[in-house]
Amino acid sequence: MTYRLGLTGSIAMGKSTTAALFAAEGVPVWDADATVHRLYAAGGAAIPALSALFPDVIDLGAVSRPALRARLAADPAALDRLQAVIHPLVAADRARFVAAASAPIILLDIPLLFETGAERDCDGVVVVTAAPQVQRDRLLSRGQMTAAEVAMLLARQMPDADKQARATWVIDTTTLDAARAAVRMILATIRKGQPDA
Repeated sequence: MTYRLGLTGSIAMGKSTTAALFAAEGVPVWDADATVHRLYAAGGAAIPALSALFPDVIDLGAVSRPALRARLAADPAALDRLQAVIHPLVAADRARFVAAASAPIILLDIPLLFETGAERDCDGVVVVTAAPQVQRDRLLSRGQMTAAEVAMLLARQMPDADKQARATWVIDTTTLDAARAAVRMILATIRKGQPDA
């Protein structure tokens, strides 16, 4: 029986780094963000529906992310229509990955794990976290958002404390060494058959 471990956390909390740490320990990883990128690419499964819904965001047969961001900023209700198309396609891709899994433990890297109810498909959930100032600094250091945009984005996300309260395990990603040690501890616990909070 394959153990399905969910991984989530707010933006810039270190989720991608933590997923890479699990992968380095030999755990197969399914990545929701990478799946969305494939769906948005030319020939992706989401393109026909999105072409009909938002023809202005399609460029050379693929979704233009800047155009999509602009569309969502101008029309917040468009997000629900977008998610109605994307979430079922992402869930189907995840289901195919799980069905094909032969490893004893797999990792499902899902940014909106709790928001989409995907925790019901997991045997345990890891939430990554860092201090609020570390999160803000990481976001601003990317140079893609202003401080005001960061504040607006964080206000729309489920609070970190709420995610931690629903987690099986919490990993503080402030330092890489501590995160790696936590990953190894979680895997050892699962392998012993005694997952606990």
